[in-house]
Amino acid sequence: MLLIDKPAGITSNACLGIVKRLFNADKAGHTGTLDPFATGLLPVALGEAAKFSQGLLEADKTYQGVMRLGVTTATGDPEGEVLATRPVEVSDEDVRVALRQFVGVIQQVPPMHSALKRGGRPLYAYARAGIEVEREARTVRIDALEWIGRDGDAVSFRVVCSKGTYVRTLAEDIGARLGCGAHLAALRREQVGPLGLGGAVSLAHIESLDPAARDACVLPVDSLVQPLPRLVLAADLARRLCLGQRIPVDAADVAAARAYAEDGCFLGVVRIAGGVAHPTRLIGGA
Repeated sequence: MLLIDKPAGITSNACLGIVKRLFNADKAGHTGTLDPFATGLLPVALGEAAKFSQGLLEADKTYQGVMRLGVTTATGDPEGEVLATRPVEVSDEDVRVALRQFVGVIQQVPPMHSALKRGGRPLYAYARAGIEVEREARTVRIDALEWIGRDGDAVSFRVVCSKGTYVRTLAEDIGARLGCGAHLAALRREQVGPLGLGGAVSLAHIESLDPAARDACVLPVDSLVQPLPRLVLAADLARRLCLGQRIPVDAADVAAARAYAEDGCFLGVVRIAGGVAHPTRLIGGA
């Protein structure tokens, strides 16, 4: 697992392509797209790690953003055409109150400039053709929406949210609530599930390293499943598990646990029910 601090001006897929080339990886995938203007944490799963990355796609995310009050754009971000400019006559307290009103379970209408598909085509393809497609509101969860500061019409904030949350839509909706409109001027992802920017490296740094130093930046596969309970297996049970067999264990029932051999080797993820461990994802297996 490689944690990339994505720069602005590059797509997530282009970033992934660079990583695949640098590591000569046949299989790799990122765990959640960042828009080209956005920066921050882009976890990239290499090889076997791709089997265990689904949890990151489902995980909560933390972002720091800047919304520009008084200006709305076609895309809800700085890359779109300016649609309207309005005077901003709201106080700091007005903004703080509006932020609090969006904490909790809310409804969001996905933006037209998004990768969600309708009829096999992404919504942004319709948008580029000037076609507006009706979208149903989706339920998302905002766990925290914190005021950081304000510089004129630019409001900085931090949001902790569920998967599927569009922060630019959140900025637009806050601007609409305030009556002046807004767009998301900047965005930086700080956290994806248990993974944070503290262990991330820039593309430029990775490219500057020799192969050995580059490999040293890669996290072990089990970094993806650290929140799960740990199960250590005796040698004979570990061998049986690696063959895809169910094995008896003295452990409480859990939907998922990370299994290890006695020497600390990560074996994969299992489900435990009724004193039996059922393999679900194994290193070198399915």
